[in-house]
Amino acid sequence: MEEKKDTATAQPIIDQLKEYAETRFTLAKYKAIEKGTSIIASIIIDLIVVVIAAVTFLFASFTLALFLADVFASYWKGFGAVAGFYLIIVIIILAAKGSFEKPIINGFIKKIFK
Repeated sequence: MEEKKDTATAQPIIDQLKEYAETRFTLAKYKAIEKGTSIIASIIIDLIVVVIAAVTFLFASFTLALFLADVFASYWKGFGAVAGFYLIIVIIILAAKGSFEKPIINGFIKKIFK
């Protein structure tokens, strides 16, 4: 009789453990889906902002180049001055590349583990 009692009480516990494991698995799956969609949405928004900023930067560069062309009375001097300015910026960024990498990497890590 005692064996029947033990198996009778053990069966509901086993069923509850199975249900608990399934619930935990479902919860983990939903958390992973939420995290993945959150990261994808964040990347899409960041991409849109970058594209808009790039277009704005492009038009601002043309405006500056045309203004300098008017000041220098030569298109090639105006556009050359803007290109030279950007070349100087690229050289500075390449020289300080190491100090720019760490904050960018930390930003990506924070975004992923947010």
